[in-house]
Amino acid sequence: MHISSLSNPNRILFPLSLVLFEFSVYIANDMIQPAMLKVVENFNAGIEWVPTSLTAYLAGGVFLQWLFGPLSDRRGRRPVMLVGVLFFVVSCVSILLVSSIEQFIVMRFMQGMGLCFIGAVGYAAIQEVFEETLCVKIISLMANVALIAPLLGPLAGAALINILPWQGMFIIFAILALISFFGLFFFMPETVALKGEILSFSRLWFDYKQVLQNPDFVCGTLAIGVANVPLLAWIAISPVILMSSKQLSILTYAILQIPVFGGLIAGNLTLSHLTGKITLTQLIKFGAKPMVVGLLTTVVSVFYSSSSYLWITAGLSLYSFGLGTTNACLTRLTLFSSDVSKGTVSAAMGIISMLVFMLGIELSKIFYLWGQEDAFSIFNLCGGLCWLILITIFLHKLSRKEAVSEIKQS
Repeated sequence: MHISSLSNPNRILFPLSLVLFEFSVYIANDMIQPAMLKVVENFNAGIEWVPTSLTAYLAGGVFLQWLFGPLSDRRGRRPVMLVGVLFFVVSCVSILLVSSIEQFIVMRFMQGMGLCFIGAVGYAAIQEVFEETLCVKIISLMANVALIAPLLGPLAGAALINILPWQGMFIIFAILALISFFGLFFFMPETVALKGEILSFSRLWFDYKQVLQNPDFVCGTLAIGVANVPLLAWIAISPVILMSSKQLSILTYAILQIPVFGGLIAGNLTLSHLTGKITLTQLIKFGAKPMVVGLLTTVVSVFYSSSSYLWITAGLSLYSFGLGTTNACLTRLTLFSSDVSKGTVSAAMGIISMLVFMLGIELSKIFYLWGQEDAFSIFNLCGGLCWLILITIFLHKLSRKEAVSEIKQS
């Protein structure tokens, strides 16, 4: 039975514990990004390794996500989640032992596996515990807390890299994740029937095949992936654009992250306010306008080479506001577009989305190295136009399906 009220304070402690782990995983990337120039210098490596750190992190998030979601369907969300949190803690401590950039990237891959547990296990449990309207509100508010990571991460990283070696940051990440472990241990409910089923790979293949043959699911998931690429590309490339190319200080770099992620938080707050007042489809259409206009604004930077980074920042701030109002809605609609168990569906969503993220980041790096900020902005606009096409198809299919359902009911 879905919970429709948070009148009992204990009910909110589960999502709070989950979001603390999510915050730990995200800040493990966002806080280290401003320090990546120091890391590559420490290992006598080139600046091309700076965005590769994020790519490796996302690759870790893809690696076993296909397994953890279905495993939690059969063995329970709670034990899988708890093991995942402990693994992340160990990987954060283990990176202190690396002695080369290659070893560093391997450990970033291992840490990135923490991403597998957030979507495929943790958020699947949230979707199962709370009813739709409350669920969307909780996810949007959780997203705001999680988004403090990319907002504060660059600022905190810029400050700490001047007083701590980069290794000290990973001790902080491990401590935060360990606190979340205890919160989940005491407050995370079990949301699936523990049947003790053996994980059959033939059955697993059948479930994934059924999910991937659903065109609505594929279209919605690709849209989620493409929508986030400009933001992730900015996270990955902005240290190179701002500090290496424009020779801005690390503090200026950190300050320029505030409007981008502040826009994302504002979008999520707007989503939380409007949820229940208008439909999820209307919310997506509402957010589409600032997303497209924002990405068009970044292309204006082509004509202002001396201040191109300011135009990019302004455009991405507007885009991120739109992204904040659409992401949770699209995630909910896509997750429930398939009747397969939600752990499997959520895992498939995570895998496809992260593959799109990785491809997008690597392509944005290629475009930037080829044509600097101009090519970077044009690439992001192309991604936004792809999202617009995908979301138009997805919403058209959804409205047609709802119309058929209404006819059958009448």
